[in-house]
Amino acid sequence: MAIGITIKGTPVHVGDIIRVHLRVVEGEKERIQVFEGLIISIKGRAENKMFTLRKIAVGGIGVERILAVNSPWISKVEVKKTGQVRRSKLYYVRYKSVRQVSQITHQNQ
Repeated sequence: MAIGITIKGTPVHVGDIIRVHLRVVEGEKERIQVFEGLIISIKGRAENKMFTLRKIAVGGIGVERILAVNSPWISKVEVKKTGQVRRSKLYYVRYKSVRQVSQITHQNQ
């Protein structure tokens, strides 16, 4: 079970809050869309590594996005906050409130 990976030269870990800049193609136009969220899992091996990001959208609805580490659509990754967690999979975060999630990821800082 992986707890840390490198995406586009940026080391990230489970529990970190990151901003992923994704290239989105709409018709003939191309733009950058930012998806900011908490890394709740990393799975796979070698070129097949995937990570799951979770964010709370408008109206308090949770949105998850599973991305490949080697995806050509990822243009840049920024680590916004580092988290200190004891698990490699944070699936229990799905059932916590936003306030409780921020306490979980930053408990030992």
